Amino acid sequence: MFTIAFVVHSSIIGLLVALSPATQMRVHSYPTVVFRDTTARVYEEEIRQWHERRIASLKRDHGWLTLIALNWLNEGSNEIASTGTVTLDNGKVSVHLSPGVQATLAGKPFTSGPLKTDADVGGPEKIELGSRAFIIIKRGNQHALRMWDSNAPARKEFTGIERFPVLTAWRIDARWEPYNPAKQIKVPSVVPGYVEDYPVPGAAVFTIAGSEYRLEPVLEEGATDLFFIFGDKTNGKDTYGGGRFLHAKPPKDGRVILDFNKAYNPPCAFSPYATCPLPPASNRLPLKIEAGEKEYRDH
Repeated sequence: MFTIAFVVHSSIIGLLVALSPATQMRVHSYPTVVFRDTTARVYEEEIRQWHERRIASLKRDHGWLTLIALNWLNEGSNEIASTGTVTLDNGKVSVHLSPGVQATLAGKPFTSGPLKTDADVGGPEKIELGSRAFIIIKRGNQHALRMWDSNAPARKEFTGIERFPVLTAWRIDARWEPYNPAKQIKVPSVVPGYVEDYPVPGAAVFTIAGSEYRLEPVLEEGATDLFFIFGDKTNGKDTYGGGRFLHAKPPKDGRVILDFNKAYNPPCAFSPYATCPLPPASNRLPLKIEAGEKEYRDH
């Protein structure tokens, strides 16, 4: 088997079109592309399998399609309908379930007691009540109860996500510019007034139709992959208005692969009960990225 590793520029678009329909796209948005040990057909199969795993994750029992509530907590006692009370006391959370409510915590019967949030070491702790389950999340100085129901209508009615055609041209070999040290940025979110601090280890720099662009990823706690929260000119039209997400492997030899065919919708595209980050100003691209997931029309 031959190993192929070469960069294709817009000057040979005609050759690409002749080789495979999977490489066709409009010239005005044609990026530099990279092929490594793959044919278009094998690559399309890779993306198909990735998308299947993505859909399976959405549809799991406690996935984004099964969210049914996001209740922000006040200091003191908070009544949760058909469940019990959640008490917030100076950042500490405790739960008291109503009589007759059967629940488990870590597989053991639970009626009342303290509960770790997603900001606590070893948290979040999840209480399960039949088809329902809930945890406590912390966003800034605010706490909220997040609840799932595996019988949620959104899960039952889900029919999939429309996508742009898979084009190898959108698998971009970008130059990596490291930041030493990493800079800190504040990333806005859909929660009014809530921003989150993230480290930015560098920037991915790439060229499309002769113009240079850059995207800055953030590093999530405990993760090694780069996390790009980005916006582009398709947002609010073909794609979700709040931008999209993209993950990439760590840079190698000064390069990083941006595979926009794997660009995906944030949880807020599927549920009003998610708390998603929004693209920082530096990651709002002034062009259309016609690759990856389109807007989920049922939400």
